[in-house]
Amino acid sequence: MVEMRVAGIALDAASRSPIVLLRDPSGRRQVPIWIDQAQAQNILAGLSEEPPTRPLSHDLMADLLDAGGLQLDRVVIHTIEDSTFRAVLKLSPASDGEGAAPGEETPASSIELDARPSDAIALALRTGSSIWMLEEVVADASIPVDAEADAQEQDNFRRFLDSTSPADLVRHLKQARPEADQPGDEPAA
Repeated sequence: MVEMRVAGIALDAASRSPIVLLRDPSGRRQVPIWIDQAQAQNILAGLSEEPPTRPLSHDLMADLLDAGGLQLDRVVIHTIEDSTFRAVLKLSPASDGEGAAPGEETPASSIELDARPSDAIALALRTGSSIWMLEEVVADASIPVDAEADAQEQDNFRRFLDSTSPADLVRHLKQARPEADQPGDEPAA
């Protein structure tokens, strides 16, 4: 299994649908999961440093876990079926300072609940729980991320902007225009 972190929310360029992006610890692979607008807002609220004025659904879920004496140990995104990710919540009794060492579970004390990955991620963010994904799922669904190339491209663009005056930019744009777009040219009939 690979521990993932939420890299952010993006928009699909074609459909304008939100996507939650999970990134592996090396930062080289990213898994996009398409979600709806409400799910994106719940995840963004979990990423926010400011608590909401009123508890949202996932805040309520976290409070219910506390009230029930349970804690979310981790989220596991374990498979993709028919282009749909599947996840489970791994719950255990809240530790009271006695008993098993952290990370140790007995089969009778752990609970697994089926959950949508978006709900599981939103709840994990609120409880500080880890998000895990099976290596097979990461391998099947990930897209490569080249952080060094991205940083180099940004540096090159900044240098270009720093060395280019507005007049240079206008001249460059005029040269790049196709001849048919030049003033005074009439398209042939």
